Amino acid sequence: MLESINANNKQLALILRHSYTTEDIKFFTPDSYSQQLGYMKRSAGYVIQPHVHNPVRREVEYTKEVLIIKRGVVRVDFYSEDQTYLESTLLRAGDIILLAFGGHGFEILEEAEIVEVKQGPYCGEQDKTRFLPVSPDQLIMKDAK
Repeated sequence: MLESINANNKQLALILRHSYTTEDIKFFTPDSYSQQLGYMKRSAGYVIQPHVHNPVRREVEYTKEVLIIKRGVVRVDFYSEDQTYLESTLLRAGDIILLAFGGHGFEILEEAEIVEVKQGPYCGEQDKTRFLPVSPDQLIMKDAK
């Protein structure tokens, strides 16, 4: 299953649940995203032709992160660009999330192992603005399928 988290006509996140499957290859992100998320299913013996990636100058304005939940349960809280809390959902082992726009925070509900992929170079504290998380009594849980 594929879920899109949206607010104010902007995609905040894309969640590829562990149960997702399709034939062939499918990319879920628009070409304009500086981080691309795709899925491929290939039969044994399929050959991906060797290739190199050419140097192409790109301008990156916003950091986009991909998190792969290897183990555990993680609650992700979504916020608008102006730091207004929107909703939350759970991520479980095998789920993958691309964080595209807006804000986000996490609470580890069961010990977790998470792989994070994002573009660099990392600019330290210039890369983010931190703010207070939503209080537990204000959580709006979206069904985690």
